[in-house]
Amino acid sequence: MITLPTNKDIYLFHQGTNYFSYQSLGCHYHELNGRKGYLFSVWAPNAVSVTVAGDFNHWTGSGYKLERIPDTGIWKGFFTTLAEGIPYKYKIITKDGHELLKADPFAFQMELRPLTASLTPSTSSYKWNDQNWQKSKEKQSSYQSAVSIYEIHFGSWKLKKDGTYYSYREMAEMLIPYVKKMGFTHIELMPIAEHPYDLSWGYQITGYFAPTSRYGTADDLRFFIDQCHQANIGVILDWVPGHFCKDEQGLRLFDGSPIYEYCDPDKAEKHTWGTLTFDFGRPEVQSFLISNALYWLKEFHLDGLRVDAVASMTCLNFDRPEHLNKVTNSYGTEVNLEALAFLKKLNEVIFHYFPHTFMMAEDSSDMALVTSPVSTGGLGFNYKWNMGWMNDLLEYMSYDPVYRKWHHHLVSFSMMYHYSENFVLPLSHDEVVHGKKSLLDKMPGDQWQQFANLRVLYGYMFCHPGKKLLFMGGEFGQYMEWRDHHELDWLLLDYPLHNQMQKYLQSLLHFYRKNLPLYQLDYDQSGFEWIDADNCDHSIYVFQRISKQPDQFLVIICHFTPNVYENYKVGVPLPGTYKEIFNSDDSKYGGSGQINTGNQVTINEEWHCHKQHIRVKIPPLAISIYQLVKEFVKEETK
Repeated sequence: MITLPTNKDIYLFHQGTNYFSYQSLGCHYHELNGRKGYLFSVWAPNAVSVTVAGDFNHWTGSGYKLERIPDTGIWKGFFTTLAEGIPYKYKIITKDGHELLKADPFAFQMELRPLTASLTPSTSSYKWNDQNWQKSKEKQSSYQSAVSIYEIHFGSWKLKKDGTYYSYREMAEMLIPYVKKMGFTHIELMPIAEHPYDLSWGYQITGYFAPTSRYGTADDLRFFIDQCHQANIGVILDWVPGHFCKDEQGLRLFDGSPIYEYCDPDKAEKHTWGTLTFDFGRPEVQSFLISNALYWLKEFHLDGLRVDAVASMTCLNFDRPEHLNKVTNSYGTEVNLEALAFLKKLNEVIFHYFPHTFMMAEDSSDMALVTSPVSTGGLGFNYKWNMGWMNDLLEYMSYDPVYRKWHHHLVSFSMMYHYSENFVLPLSHDEVVHGKKSLLDKMPGDQWQQFANLRVLYGYMFCHPGKKLLFMGGEFGQYMEWRDHHELDWLLLDYPLHNQMQKYLQSLLHFYRKNLPLYQLDYDQSGFEWIDADNCDHSIYVFQRISKQPDQFLVIICHFTPNVYENYKVGVPLPGTYKEIFNSDDSKYGGSGQINTGNQVTINEEWHCHKQHIRVKIPPLAISIYQLVKEFVKEETK
């Protein structure tokens, strides 16, 4: 008698609370009554019959029939004649007599595209060596830590000379030393669950539990993540619970009826993407998706998930064409109440099992309380991408400096709402594709000004409260927008301005990590204070970042025109001696060399609402940062 899945497994699956359903559903190597073989279990409640098909039976399903577990919708069977790594699919006969060949929704490995079958799994023999990393996560709060994320697409960071991909293990040898040298704290991987179409970038998935075979095996991926952790680099995965592709081997009409997607096509269709929305109200779908999130965190030791396209989940009419009638909920609004409930449940479960995980919402809506706990009415994420900051800043940077004074608010406005959520500041892949141009190419002016504009943009980003994310190629000023079928233009590093840009960002990343005021109080209002937010005529912004020790602060000056100003007065919070410790206009970064040497002693004259000020040179299109190196005590100021 076959014992898995157990009655408890099945009950919890149908309740939406089998959070580790991948351990019982799918295909598993198993020993049963002294016999060794593979146990198959699949949820197909409306099927007439289910068999396992492969080369071993000429894809007919003959001899590999699954039995229906009464009143459960689950079919299972145990076979001793299959070896590991054998391609298979479920042959499903629907109520109307159609035959379907479906990949296993819980498969741990799939064939290399364009082949689409699941593979019988091998038992992982990987032994982790990241214990020190795991312990370190428990000892520190990410909110008060430096977090700088390098977002990459695994298949286009670098390619072999013949145009083929590097494996997970080969990428570990190249990518990890590069990321560590640059100074990033985390890598974010664009989706690596199995997907049939390269140009979907992994956002249209058929194998939710299968690391894509493009780059190797599941243990190869474990090796990559383990090596990252041993190098003190975290790994975040871009996770896609909002929709899935319609490929015939996938989840669509899995047993001839919509069991993973909504039955109502108005709710199911993602018109822009040509995909289908998960039925978030269905308990079995909740078990599937929450199990999937936990699978990546538990089995691959990932440090977090960036949850893709949250707005597409929570808004019923997210991409609905105007000519179609609006979809509303029972209250007459356009909010998907089932998606909201699912996301709350997801986050509560994740933090129950993995309390130190990053759960980042990529949410383009203005929904409130995204990063507030579920217990206080929030959605339960601990971070949210700040899409408003990104859009405003890139719009501001697109203007010729002559016109920026008319758009001064675009830079300062983000601080009006920054403390409403725990924000990540993203300059992601979405901003450098589909004709949007690369970050460098978005910048106005001649070549020198373009690079200077990009340097000050990065400088402002790393001094603004919030964690940071930058897409690959931005660190050296890639001119072409991202092309997913080409590697990055590494040859640009042979040119001085690009090489200097890379050195600049490397210096900025390390400077950020070494200075507590730039990250320790990212989400505490005491960590930021405007000194001058209103100088629109000169397009200059002055503010301070403060650590938990009030006397440890940095004064930051951001200047967004190509002019140079001598003896510019800047109010400072304490009397004493100040020193410029970072300047993006330094000639070693490709700047014009308008730096401030020596110390700046405060003048006892009120300015910018402070009792004293310093007088400095303001470099063109640059950020300059000052530190108090000696405070005057009262006796010295008499």
